[in-house]
Amino acid sequence: MKVVNFAESNSVLNQFVAELRDVRVQGDRMRFRRNVERIGELMAYEMSKELTYSLKQVTTPLGVATASTPDDELVIATVFRAGLPLHQGFLNVFDRAGNAFVSAYRYYKDKECRTLDVHIEYIAAPDLSGKTLLLVDPMLATGESMELAWKAFLTKGRPRRVMVACVIASRQGVEHLQRLFPSDDVKLWCGAIDPALDERSYIVPGLGDAGDLAYGDKL
Repeated sequence: MKVVNFAESNSVLNQFVAELRDVRVQGDRMRFRRNVERIGELMAYEMSKELTYSLKQVTTPLGVATASTPDDELVIATVFRAGLPLHQGFLNVFDRAGNAFVSAYRYYKDKECRTLDVHIEYIAAPDLSGKTLLLVDPMLATGESMELAWKAFLTKGRPRRVMVACVIASRQGVEHLQRLFPSDDVKLWCGAIDPALDERSYIVPGLGDAGDLAYGDKL
């Protein structure tokens, strides 16, 4: 798997990531969601450069023009609920794409909250056979949620191509996906890659719980 770390270059995307992390800004849920959405839009633009293109004719009121436009049949897939703003950012750019959703939630098997498991209980997706699948989720911690989501989507057909995007990843999560997708045909795009996970498998320094920051605390 090839990895792109946007934090290694200078762009306005870094500002949006910084605001997501900032405890002084995180209290504004609307701004948090919008920043995740804007990151999705910027990532979608960069990822669009790697799609398959061909020249097509477009009829204007005064003649015929040519335009090189994508040929890929795209499906944007995400994980409820934290993934929704990032998904929307991608959909703002790839407005003709199909959409796929899966619910995955983490739970702890022990009272000390150190033994983590992930459960999948819902999936909605079109036929993915031969499509270009954009698998997007804001946080890549252990990588287990992303792996389970990928395996769940495979029940709807095998995509021709897979592109993965996240806002913040841990080094452990990146390595997990590299083992899951050993081929260079799959590419991972990250807003930033952080060095560690804590004892509860949260990314450090990370930003906290993206779902709670976007939509409020849960029981």
